[in-house]
Amino acid sequence: MKSINSELWYACAGPLVSLPPVGSLVVYFPQGHSEQVAASMQKETDFVPSYPNLPSKLICMLHNVTLHLSRCWLRYLVHPCGHPDGVNIVTADPESDEVYAQMTLQPVSKVGLNQSRQPAEFFCKTLTASDTSTHGGFSVPHRAAEKIFPPLDFSMQLPAQELVARDLHEKTWTFRHIYRGQPKRHLLNTGWSVFVSNKRLFAGDSVLFIRDEKSQFLLGIRRANRQQPALSSSVISSDSMHIGILAAAAHAAANNSPFTIFYNPRASPFEFVVPLAKYNKTMYTQVSLGIRFRMMFEIEESRVRRYMGTITGISDLDPVRWKNSQWRNLQVGWDESTSGERPS
Repeated sequence: MKSINSELWYACAGPLVSLPPVGSLVVYFPQGHSEQVAASMQKETDFVPSYPNLPSKLICMLHNVTLHLSRCWLRYLVHPCGHPDGVNIVTADPESDEVYAQMTLQPVSKVGLNQSRQPAEFFCKTLTASDTSTHGGFSVPHRAAEKIFPPLDFSMQLPAQELVARDLHEKTWTFRHIYRGQPKRHLLNTGWSVFVSNKRLFAGDSVLFIRDEKSQFLLGIRRANRQQPALSSSVISSDSMHIGILAAAAHAAANNSPFTIFYNPRASPFEFVVPLAKYNKTMYTQVSLGIRFRMMFEIEESRVRRYMGTITGISDLDPVRWKNSQWRNLQVGWDESTSGERPS
């Protein structure tokens, strides 16, 4: 399996995503995991079986996280025994260039922590109809071009240069970067329409350019949140769903044995594996009705924005299947000035 660039993975995953590092202690929320599984199957969460002996959260050690490019994600999604040898795989769907993370966790009785990183130099742009036109080019924001791309020679009558970027599949793409027009703007023209057609990009999708520590260019994409086709029975059956999704976690909880989970950062708006230190910091905060609450959300162009609101309720999201769970147990009334634009 080919190694995958970690900076590119994080850029594609989103600005708020941070996978805990190997050897760190984390808190796993099976209720959140079941929400992702249900969404991938286009089912209600009731479709995913719960296990009475499975706690609503597990403190675990994260083992052997490595980054790879693989085509096995759908096949192994509900593997009840985890990946052989506990090897963790980050994969990219060959049809969509979307990234996934596979993590092997092991429950622990005692309890530590480091940090993951986002790429330092990158920009993200949501594609317009013009950007995806077969006869057009890609209009690069002025500040982004100056920050990421090598400087152009503006003494030339028509400043231009060739850019070579590598995607998740280690395929290289060559574009012509030119500065022209009225008013003057940065464009990628030659090679761009081939990239758009090959990746089947549409207006609303996003493209990321990253400059890594070696000043090499990496190229990633994020699909707009369109309805995903349900997984076919040839890939994943309802039987394997019932046997595999949370069965491995329930068995691991009872035996302190390793188990494997998969995380799709673009399909799961809420991380269900979080650093223990982050969880503890939240638990130290006194929460009660009427308290002001703030939370970061991803908005367009890969930017993040803090939204403010007031806690209006504290209750179980699913009191029947997950009683006394801390997973999404706060109800927040968002400030009227931002409620209409806040992502759901």
